[in-house]
Amino acid sequence: MSGKITIDDIAEALGMSKSTVSRAISGKGRISPATTERVRQYIEKYNYKPNAVAQGLAQSKTYNIGVVCPIDYEIFDLRYFHRCLQGISDSITPRGYDILMSMIGRSDVDNLRRLVENHKVDGVILTRTLFDDKAAEYLKQSGMPFVVIGSSPDKELIQIDNDHLAACSELTSVLLAKGYRRMALLGGDGTHIITETRRRGFELAYKQAGLKPDADLIYMGVEDHPHAAQVLTDVMKKGVDVLVCMDEKLTGMVMSECRIRHIRIPEQLRLASFYNSSFLANSSPAVTALDIDDRRLGAAAGEKLLEVIAGAQPEGVVIRNYQVILRESTS
Repeated sequence: MSGKITIDDIAEALGMSKSTVSRAISGKGRISPATTERVRQYIEKYNYKPNAVAQGLAQSKTYNIGVVCPIDYEIFDLRYFHRCLQGISDSITPRGYDILMSMIGRSDVDNLRRLVENHKVDGVILTRTLFDDKAAEYLKQSGMPFVVIGSSPDKELIQIDNDHLAACSELTSVLLAKGYRRMALLGGDGTHIITETRRRGFELAYKQAGLKPDADLIYMGVEDHPHAAQVLTDVMKKGVDVLVCMDEKLTGMVMSECRIRHIRIPEQLRLASFYNSSFLANSSPAVTALDIDDRRLGAAAGEKLLEVIAGAQPEGVVIRNYQVILRESTS
């Protein structure tokens, strides 16, 4: 026999059912050790090149990595998750691993639990961090190797994140250096740790400049268009030098409302974003933003998880990998 063998081949050769062979390979179901050993020996004998089936059976590995994304993601989040997935694939695919996606809610981790308890993956990457993080707590209790993309106050977690604090501080510092003092900050969901980190970066820039931001111009928990519209009304009434939005979604809401009200950017309102996208780069006017390499972030997460699976206890990593891009919206 040459080339790759199939479950059908193994079942026919050993006089077993395909379901028995499948359970022996996956390690799931009530299969005797003797049956599992017969299947393993057959695979080793007739596979000229080790493959994932043979290795998985011999080493009790699935050669799958679980990547967990939030079920409440929106179109504006697609670029981030897509780039992270590309990076994860860059680091794990050469090692023979594949990706299994799982979508979970903030408090509902049933899909993640199935991945773990049905032995479908060798490790997990969480693609966001939350305060009161149910997914991370479950994985800690399960003993499943995992890492998180993002920062967390839980020092037990292996965290891989961009230096959002430094990045947001730098963009704010650049705007302060241009002479803009009255800046408003528009932030979203406060359960996301990244939201608090971006706020701290904004405030840090003021502190380093010997200044204080106006607390009445910091708007948090803005998650929909009506709320963003209310903030815009308040901002225009108070008069600000720049409105800084924490992400592309909030920036898009503000731009949409400005078009409706015929508010000209930057003549009547300067605008900046703590997260870049092709939408902001190609809008009219183009929006000043922080550009961050999410693909590199995903690659680092994949590499760290493979180390954990191999039995290592690696340190987390903060990637200083960003660029401030000044565009017409703050001219």
